[in-house]
Amino acid sequence: MLRLVSINSPQNPTGSVLGPADIAALRDIVAATNIVIVSDEVYEHIIFDGLTHESMARYPDLAARSFIVGSFGKTYHVTGWKVGYAVAPSALTAEFRKVHQFVTFSTHTPTQYALADFLAARRGLAELGPFYEAKRNLFLRLMEGSRFRPLPCHGSYFQLLDYSAISSESDADFAIRLTREYGVASIPTSPFLSRERAPLVLRFCFAKKEETLEAAAERLQAV
Repeated sequence: MLRLVSINSPQNPTGSVLGPADIAALRDIVAATNIVIVSDEVYEHIIFDGLTHESMARYPDLAARSFIVGSFGKTYHVTGWKVGYAVAPSALTAEFRKVHQFVTFSTHTPTQYALADFLAARRGLAELGPFYEAKRNLFLRLMEGSRFRPLPCHGSYFQLLDYSAISSESDADFAIRLTREYGVASIPTSPFLSRERAPLVLRFCFAKKEETLEAAAERLQAV
């Protein structure tokens, strides 16, 4: 029986990042098995705090059994273009091609050429992490003194905030009330989980202009 492990780092919605110890554990798990890995690495360039992205591509034994999924939309802030890619060994790629046409089609040709030209120049990749790290730091600084408690975020452009000191409402109900009463939109974490009741945590996106973050934080401070 073929088995598959799906991982995501930097992770959405938590912002957690795999470290060397996690990679060592993964290598132990898959060793001497036929387990295939699907590694969602769409936020690979959006990583903070001096951490290194632990891509499957860095480890030959893991790369040999992995589909590595990337996103130009996340990297170049053009998510609406819906252009991404998958990297895998030839044997796995051959299997992937059998289903690809049923998964996506009619990707916009001009954007593919544009991204190819932009990628060849490799512009902006080194600045991407610090750019979003500054936004994370700004949002956290603006939220200091509020009744929300931030959870650690080391990558992606999402910040989880614990609201247990404010309300015992479900995450979906509290998110709706925040939108209606304070004009700040967030995402419940329950859709990401299999458990019946999610923790009292909401996801906020800090990939916004500074003035937007300032306005949002001012409203959240009043909650």
